Amino acid sequence: MSLIPTLYLTRNGLLEPLGQSQVMAYLRGLSRDYAITLITYEKHDDWADTAAVARARAACAAHGIRWLPQRFRPRPRIIAPAFSMIRMVWLVRREVRRNGIRLIHARSYIPAAVAGVVSRMTGVPFIFDMRALWPEELITAQRLRRGSWMHRAIVRAERACLTRSSGVVSLTHAAVTYLRSVYPGELQRQRLVVIPTCADLDRFTPASDKPAGPVVHGCIGTVLSGWFRTDWLAAWLRVAAARDPDARFEIVTRDDAARVRAVLDPDSELTSRLHIGPRRSEDMPDAVRGHDLSVMFYAGGEISELGRSPTRMAEVLGCGLPVVANEGVGDVADIIRKHNVGVIVAGSDAAHIEQACDALQALMQDPELPARCRATAHNVFSLQTGTQSYRALYAAILNKEDA
Repeated sequence: MSLIPTLYLTRNGLLEPLGQSQVMAYLRGLSRDYAITLITYEKHDDWADTAAVARARAACAAHGIRWLPQRFRPRPRIIAPAFSMIRMVWLVRREVRRNGIRLIHARSYIPAAVAGVVSRMTGVPFIFDMRALWPEELITAQRLRRGSWMHRAIVRAERACLTRSSGVVSLTHAAVTYLRSVYPGELQRQRLVVIPTCADLDRFTPASDKPAGPVVHGCIGTVLSGWFRTDWLAAWLRVAAARDPDARFEIVTRDDAARVRAVLDPDSELTSRLHIGPRRSEDMPDAVRGHDLSVMFYAGGEISELGRSPTRMAEVLGCGLPVVANEGVGDVADIIRKHNVGVIVAGSDAAHIEQACDALQALMQDPELPARCRATAHNVFSLQTGTQSYRALYAAILNKEDA
């Protein structure tokens, strides 16, 4: 059986941890049925790691994936993305023409806008894999002003992508409800699928024999994004440190360690108890297994957060660890409550943090907790389930085109 030529377009880098967990992880499974051309945008520091580049090339070759890495240029802030889009249109159109591409999978807004342009030129259908509500994320991070010309332009692009794509992928049910209220006409007959950020549960597994020692409070991923509540995290660290003098804290992030420490521990009260630093993608499962729980606080209550499905949550639960989170973040609170795999913090004041710590302490006495966390990861965030959902979406679109 011949494989169907497909193009996957993302502005994330394959060399980033996210590129491995949320791009390559799916493509390994999809490559059994599709001849995939992968276009990514790699950051300078990642590209300088020649060993990582060689490993990525080998992984792509092993699965028959044709990888076309491009350089990511973030500046000038507005001009660089504009030039990038122009080149992206040329590149995608070239690949469609040369290789008989039959479907474009566009990850996030800018790739989807490009795919929409190329689709109108060539007739090739595209998938708008939204990932999150990007215009609202930019507003929450104070990188975009609501009602500005840039905001209006992005919203117009969002509406166009929702209308013209052959399928839309959302990370959460909460975002779907919101989108249907904002775009009732555009989405009335649209093919809309919810696929949360999944984890490779063959990699993120519980520790086989965790040694006794102090409780380690973990937090993984960026915290300086503008939509992470560093004030809540700092409050959690203060209360937890006071309650347990032996507790340790680790922030696994690619953010600048000095800046993170200045935000979370400005008075240097935690000193050596707080470790901040990055890990390589292949080392992330061991990093998570070294924790006893994981803390994640986002700007809950904002529209932007309705579309958030934290990758870290899937990986943490896969390792059998409970999650500490806040309300109003996609489907996070619903999942935690439904499956009893963590605690929800109601506020950042000491009283609310104390209350959550008490609830967490009681929860962690439950011997069934690790197995329940792992089962929840399988039920909600399985990579196999996510890959199958993408495979079904691809087939539905292509079968309609062939009809």
